[in-house]
Amino acid sequence: ATAHPCGRTFLSALIQLVPCRPSVAPFSTLSPNELCCAAIKTLGQPCLCVLAKGPPISGVDRTLALQLPGKCSANFPPCY
Repeated sequence: ATAHPCGRTFLSALIQLVPCRPSVAPFSTLSPNELCCAAIKTLGQPCLCVLAKGPPISGVDRTLALQLPGKCSANFPPCY
């Protein structure tokens, strides 16, 4: 298995998703920008799942965060 850029650590994955912050703020209707989509594709599905299952993140709506791959055409399998 290859190592993922998040290194499976919550904080480093979160830092990579900073460009997505406007799109995942609670009640946000903003579409993810190019930087956000690039970050999602770089992070990969396992890292996104680490974030989704980790501790609550202030100012981040997890449901919106989990919709990012679809909005970015990343085609990740769902997190289980």
